[in-house]
Amino acid sequence: MDEPAFKRAKLGSVLLMTAVGVPLIWMGEEFGEYKAKTIEQAKIDWTLLGNDMNKGLWEYYKGLIHLRKNNQALYTENIDFFHEDPDSKVFAYTRWNDEGSRVVVVANLSQNYLAGYSVPHFPANGTWHEWTGNYDVESGDDNITIDLPEYEAKVFVWQ
Repeated sequence: MDEPAFKRAKLGSVLLMTAVGVPLIWMGEEFGEYKAKTIEQAKIDWTLLGNDMNKGLWEYYKGLIHLRKNNQALYTENIDFFHEDPDSKVFAYTRWNDEGSRVVVVANLSQNYLAGYSVPHFPANGTWHEWTGNYDVESGDDNITIDLPEYEAKVFVWQ
């Protein structure tokens, strides 16, 4: 796989790990291995973890699994798609529980870098931690403005 393919694989992993239901990963998918599905015996090629991009994807999955296991909002079936922008190919959804845990995912499914992108109707005003980049951001007036790179998702965790 090339760099754009790994970028899209990370986008897919965010959507998988923050979706409702049990996430299923095909063997080796978590580090970018691809083999045609067959009934023949196939072994995972662990040597791929020696490549930086494969290992990076594997570390990304490990982080998302940790987030999913440790954030109670991702244990529920609660989901609300609060922003859909078909022209820009961006959508956003929130997951929550009744005890105050919240996660928001903003996904850019386009090949365009969206600088200063405004996400209206953001679920709560205040400080959110952006998980993929490990920084805090403030939302206010029921929206958030972020830079949203091509084929990338931002994961905001309520602080």
